[in-house]
Amino acid sequence: MGEHRAQNWTPTSWRQKPIQQVPDYPDAAALAATEAQLESFPPLVFAGEARRLKKALANVADGNGFLLQGGDCAESFAEHGADTIRDFFRAFLQMAVVLTFGAQQPVVKVGRIAGQFAKPRSSNVERQGDVELPSYRGDIINGIEFTSEARIPNPERQLMAYRQSAATLNLLRAFAMGGYANLENVHQWMLGFVKDSPQAERYRKLADRISETMDFMKAIGITSENNPSLRETDFFTSHEALLLGYEQALTRVDSTSGDWYATSGHMIWIGDRTRQADHAHVEYCRGIKNPIGLKCGPSLTADGLLELIDLLNPANEAGRLTLICRFGHDKVAEHLPRLIRAVEREGKKVVWSCDPMHGNTITLNSYKTRPFERILNEVESFFQIHRSEGTHPGGIHIEMTGKDVTECTGGARALSGADLGDRYHTHCDPRLNADQALELAFLLAERMKGGRDEKKLVVNG
Repeated sequence: MGEHRAQNWTPTSWRQKPIQQVPDYPDAAALAATEAQLESFPPLVFAGEARRLKKALANVADGNGFLLQGGDCAESFAEHGADTIRDFFRAFLQMAVVLTFGAQQPVVKVGRIAGQFAKPRSSNVERQGDVELPSYRGDIINGIEFTSEARIPNPERQLMAYRQSAATLNLLRAFAMGGYANLENVHQWMLGFVKDSPQAERYRKLADRISETMDFMKAIGITSENNPSLRETDFFTSHEALLLGYEQALTRVDSTSGDWYATSGHMIWIGDRTRQADHAHVEYCRGIKNPIGLKCGPSLTADGLLELIDLLNPANEAGRLTLICRFGHDKVAEHLPRLIRAVEREGKKVVWSCDPMHGNTITLNSYKTRPFERILNEVESFFQIHRSEGTHPGGIHIEMTGKDVTECTGGARALSGADLGDRYHTHCDPRLNADQALELAFLLAERMKGGRDEKKLVVNG
């Protein structure tokens, strides 16, 4: 019961530590009342589900799987709808099936969804003309409208975020377990605006091969009716654990193990701005038993990383810790190898994942954007470095949507700076649209197939 429980830890011990990126709530009593109300609410996810994800990630850490983690930069209350969730899930399933085919390995599916409401900011204030207001920190905290009233942190938004997360999870579970993810529907996952894209024909050919395989399996008696793995899929949720009062309110003891779990999402991560070893966010995350992600940016030293690994995963448990690397296409070759070597030297068990989005943001025509070629370059470098170091490039972490947005330039349709204003809908950072996400999946599949072929040559050589 409760093995390797964090020492001197409680769900409230983070409150005794320094903290970054916290909103300044003007009404402390209202905040406390909201957190007390959240404590009485049912959990959003369950400890057994988090353990199942950790087991799947342990396989990835051992080189026998791949993590696909993606979704909105920041979920919004305004865009919450069944069609939005369905289209994201369709785009995500397409990526997953392409990657599964390319890697010939299980793909662990983790969405940035049903909880990704809070965003760290580089500045506490935003200026427009002569007006200066508090920065927008995500719908769970304040409003995106540039008015003094909207920008006041409002604790009741946490209740709205909880309810939206619950509704989103309900629909996602229905999609994942109710037949929508059935491989027999592989052709139906294609989104309308992707059908005339350069990726569509590649996907159709892959889907045809899967359909032929399904027909063969059906002929020998293996169907989705008698084999649930053909019609169901495991889909997990994740978000950045930024608003710790909300996280604490949804931290519960698991009755079967006696361990503490964050029940706000299956996996949570610590951002690059809040990963100080002696601060509140690391303190909170070290005590819960969920799988944890750690964003690793250019300022992270090898010794600093090893210190964080020892704090967050003292038992060196495979599947517990995912290192999400976000350096930028021009910095990854400088920083990633030294981190890999330090982790390998100390025998630490981690999943290595590539976030090619956050280090590649530029401003173009007054819009924040991410050039697709820079995203591809960072992914390419990530794979090449792991191949040369003899380690497993275990995952990808992207901001994406199932909508036909124009937020990232480039891709097969060659979106330009002039196109950004057409459908720029993000509440925070630019996302890949479904077409670009599928293109990235095919590139990844080719790299993983190349890695498999190299391994075969070594084994058979």
